[in-house]
Amino acid sequence: QALRQISQRTISTASRRQLENRVPENQKLFQADNGLPVHLKGGAKDSLLYRTTAGLTVCGTFYALYYLLISSMPKKPN
Repeated sequence: QALRQISQRTISTASRRQLENRVPENQKLFQADNGLPVHLKGGAKDSLLYRTTAGLTVCGTFYALYYLLISSMPKKPN
């Protein structure tokens, strides 16, 4: 019972910090006509994330194709 009262009190009296509404500035950023695709408009972090994902995808595709080729070859008898 006491634990329940303590947990109720800490939840209800926790100070809530005011969050700044950044939606309008994000709308301006993403709707700007600067020739960039939407997935790169976030800046350097988006570009790094995109290039890392693309690189891993290409490497994974080559890795899968290589092992598909290796597994399709018959084993040589010793």
